[in-house]
Amino acid sequence: MADVFINYRTGDGNETAALIDNELSNRFGKDRAFRASKSIPPGTAYPDALLTSLRRSALLLAVIGADWINFRALGDPEDWVRKEILEAFACGLPVIPVLAGRTTERLKKDDLPDELARLAELQSVRLDTQNAEADLRRLGDLVAEMVPELHDLEHAEAPVRDPGSVSNSAGDIHGTAVQSRDFTGDVGGTVIKGSTGPVHSGSGNLYQNSRHVSGGRHYSGDGMTNIEGNHHGDIRHRFGGPKQSEDDER
Repeated sequence: MADVFINYRTGDGNETAALIDNELSNRFGKDRAFRASKSIPPGTAYPDALLTSLRRSALLLAVIGADWINFRALGDPEDWVRKEILEAFACGLPVIPVLAGRTTERLKKDDLPDELARLAELQSVRLDTQNAEADLRRLGDLVAEMVPELHDLEHAEAPVRDPGSVSNSAGDIHGTAVQSRDFTGDVGGTVIKGSTGPVHSGSGNLYQNSRHVSGGRHYSGDGMTNIEGNHHGDIRHRFGGPKQSEDDER
């Protein structure tokens, strides 16, 4: 169901209508804006499609190009630009004239057929292609303000993630990587379970709770762990006794 009906005349405002359609579709969803050349499938009877979509819409945007007022078709009861605007009036839909371009002038009642004279009394907005991004954003804000459903749709909260779900990522892995709650079997690598402190698997030194002193040395004592170099054997953890420097322990 379309919430915004875009009324335009081919050859005068179709490019501006496409810009509006693209902005509203990106912001609110592709089916929220109706534009005839996009929204009516080939082979569909367009008179019924136009009127049905218009009557189900919440707002009509009437794109007014630089030559819009000069089209003699405005006085023709069978002109679809005219019929859509009059149908919107009959249905009580809000109608917003969108002035396409910097030089397009506001409509004047004396220049319009009597049936459309009301259009000149409506507050318009301007869409300047040289300032298209800002103007389109303002138009989208206005649409969201006038159609509460679209405002609510845009500001709907993101879905809450399942607290039981887990998302992990790993990079620069060489070998086997396993994530498991309970693990049995063989792994050609390192398995670490229940670690509550620093863990180092690979090349280099590891100092845990060890104080760095001058000369590049570290002191270790009660509760301190010192591991240096590439470890390929056992690890000794020292408890008790006087504190010694690493140079004394070698």
